[in-house]
Amino acid sequence: MIPLFKVPMSPGAPAAVGDVLASGQIGQGAKVEEFERKIAERIDNPYVATVNSATAALQLGVRLAASTLPELPDGVEGEVLSTPLTMEATNWAILANGLKIKWVDIDEATLNVDLDDLARKITPATRAIMIVHFAGYPVDLARLGEILDGAEAKFGFRPTVIEDSAHAWGASFQGKPIGSHGNITVFSFQAIKHLTSGDGGALVLPNEAQYKRAKLLRWFGIDREVKDRLRNPPDIAEFGYKFHMNDINASIGLANMEIIDDVLKKHRDNAAFYDAELAGFDGVELTERAEDRESSFWIYPMKVERRADFDRKLTDAGVMVSNVHQRNDIHTVVRKFDALLPGLDRVADRIACVPVGSWVSEEDRQHIVDTIKAGW
Repeated sequence: MIPLFKVPMSPGAPAAVGDVLASGQIGQGAKVEEFERKIAERIDNPYVATVNSATAALQLGVRLAASTLPELPDGVEGEVLSTPLTMEATNWAILANGLKIKWVDIDEATLNVDLDDLARKITPATRAIMIVHFAGYPVDLARLGEILDGAEAKFGFRPTVIEDSAHAWGASFQGKPIGSHGNITVFSFQAIKHLTSGDGGALVLPNEAQYKRAKLLRWFGIDREVKDRLRNPPDIAEFGYKFHMNDINASIGLANMEIIDDVLKKHRDNAAFYDAELAGFDGVELTERAEDRESSFWIYPMKVERRADFDRKLTDAGVMVSNVHQRNDIHTVVRKFDALLPGLDRVADRIACVPVGSWVSEEDRQHIVDTIKAGW
């Protein structure tokens, strides 16, 4: 079976982990700091705080975003605009902060949020806007900026954007890496991501003040940089969490930094092959490719007719296929936020993703294309 996901791991990772284990320092230490510096260099943004998961980063990001805006009048609940087409972690972070979810419809061409629908749904109660660069394909951040300009002119404040970039390590928009566009950005280093640290994530901030606050909140609100902290504990002004990364995970991430360019290149090469071979093929509709952005192609989504038959055909041919993420709005826990989402309704049952990663050989990808072209 050609897998949909496989862990990309540097040959140097075991030795790097062994060095950390032998050092006697396995918590948050020098390796975490080094990993943060390397991430900062790659995305051209110095304000990087690693954490133990992207889910933790999302929860911190929502808290930071919501607390920067004026307080709402009594009886008015804060809300976060978000996409239902994502991993549940994206939206459960909103619930964890005691905020309402306001669903935004899907752009059928990109599978990202429909920015026109998003613009219509911003209100004075909007505390943040959550976007997902689905499959690693960036949202149109320039158009989003224009929408925020309009909201600021209309309501007198600018909602903070949180870019869920769990799929989008290495992606770029208008020549700039995702993570450097002035928003709160979250990366995932979970096991099957392009860049893995075994598990972990990073919260990337737009300014120094939020960066310093994030570093406090990831470890109980305690300032770890205070000298003689154990003998003279500093005051805690704001409660935080146990969300920090450790040196074991950071050492894995650092080792995989050495192979990440090759990993990304193979994802993109395989995606380009599918683009060329499947363009215009009957029963398959590919997603958008715009010249002003570069996808990381963490997954390769397409929209297919009769998806159950498509899935069965590929599975029988030894190819793993999946929609990867089901729509979040169907869950009981968020039923009270139901909204009309006609774009999502039209595409949700048609999305299929085929293997595109660095483990997919030229023979594998040809087999996948031949199987699709044979019909289902």
